[in-house]
Amino acid sequence: MDPQSPPPFAPLGAAHLGALVLTGVAGGVLAALVRTRPRTGRLVRVALFAGISLLLAFELGIAARQGWLTWRTLLPLHLCDAAMVLALVSLLRPRRGLVEILYFWAAAGSGLAMLTPDLPWGFPRWEFVVFFGLHGLVLVAAVVLVFGLGLRPRRGAPGRAFLATLALAVVAGAVDVLLGMNFMFLRGKPTTPTLLDHMGPWPAYVVVAAAVAFALFHLLALPFHREWRVAEGG
Repeated sequence: MDPQSPPPFAPLGAAHLGALVLTGVAGGVLAALVRTRPRTGRLVRVALFAGISLLLAFELGIAARQGWLTWRTLLPLHLCDAAMVLALVSLLRPRRGLVEILYFWAAAGSGLAMLTPDLPWGFPRWEFVVFFGLHGLVLVAAVVLVFGLGLRPRRGAPGRAFLATLALAVVAGAVDVLLGMNFMFLRGKPTTPTLLDHMGPWPAYVVVAAAVAFALFHLLALPFHREWRVAEGG
């Protein structure tokens, strides 16, 4: 490899694993801090909001300078982009109904994206830093809001989140057809290896991915089943 060429992304390499571990540690530490010291909650929310906003502004600035920033690329119709918008709104004004959806979108969308990223370059390229920074902060925000502030999903939340996901997919699919885009990868798989590669050809992988999301949402709700039963006196 040319020593001057950018380093390719190495799945489960040191940088990848480091980003995953850092995200997990940050989420756990900040959630514990907010839970044990409630007065820090506002400061942590503001810091997370600022972090996401700065990384997003940096990425958009590069996009504008390099000429690939268009109104089409600004549409938040990928699941992870929608989760980022929801995270920003929820960090400013935490509402249980929105945080419920954010929890499932961040864990199932941003979390899985971090495991198998659609990313050609590795660390220290800015694409690597921004990708894992944005996805990681969205995931940390969800963890802090749910397990730190206590805005935990209510019974029925997995189904509501799945319906919200289907609604987003319908909008994304319509935009894909009208504008020739590929939001939510409904028209084709990413060019880099992802979990979608194991779900069959198009359009079968879209159906399989929806089924996986439905199952994953319910698995992510398992930590809350006991308190749901207690709340209902069961």
